Parts: sequence; C-alpha cells; structure tokens
Amino acid sequence: MMNIGLISDTHNLLRPEAASALHGSDHIVHVGDICAPHVLHDLGRIAPVSAVRGNNDFGPWAAALPETHVLKIGGIAILMVHDLATLSVNPVEAGVRVVVSGHSHCRASSTAKGTLRQSGQRGPRRFRCRCRSVACACQVHPSTPI
Repeated sequence: MMNIGLISDTHNLLRPEAASALHGSDHIVHVGDICAPHVLHDLGRIAPVSAVRGNNDFGPWAAALPETHVLKIGGIAILMVHDLATLSVNPVEAGVRVVVSGHSHCRASSTAKGTLRQSGQRGPRRFRCRCRSVACACQVHPSTPI
C-alpha cells in the first residue's frame, strides 16, 4: 500500500501546514497552478512529485509540464488534470480508476462509473467554497474497491 499526497492551486506558496500534511507521502501529485518551480522543488524534498500544468503556470519550467498525465502507481492508473472541464478522454475507457483535478479551489470527491474523482486546493479561497483543504492523502492498493 502507498500513501499518495494530493495538492493543487498552491499559487507560488507551499504553506507549512500543507507541507506538514504531505509528510509521510510515498508520492505527491500536484494538479496545477503551481506558479513557481520552487514549489515543486520544495515538494520534492518530501517525496517524489508528479505534476501537471495549470492555467496560471507560465514560462519554460511550466511548458515542460504536461496538461494531463496518467500516473501508474501501486497498480492503479491516476489521471491528473488541472481543470476537469478540459478533460478530453473518458477515464473508464482509458482504464483509469482515479481522476485528480484542481482549478475550482473547492474540495470535492465523487465516484462515477467506477472512477473516483478527487479535487482540492491549497491556495486562496475562491468562489463560494466554505473551506480550504490543506492537502489530501489517499492510500493506493490495487484491490481496493472504488
């Protein structure tokens, strides 16, 4: 079993409480709006990092990041995308069990056709969200039902 840290929308700032919440992660997934490469470097001190580009990520460092990425870890395919509205692939048909997104700055989790959809944020409160998530963690095991 692996512990996967989920984070998004850090907007140039890795807050100490977010870093603390991610300690113990075997891998960290950042789903965009990173806004500065030092955030990825700081996360990399905690655990290996996979990241995708968000709509506020610019410059050569950001251009090197994909807009979507399928991370296969612990026998599970995790689809990473910043804005779920831009997703152009059917996760179930692609064999994906988990979709992780950001952009909305609202924490949410749902299941659809056997695929878990998880989003969250760590940056400033946005829209009508009542709370901010510090960071999320999930345990990945291939036999875990969704």
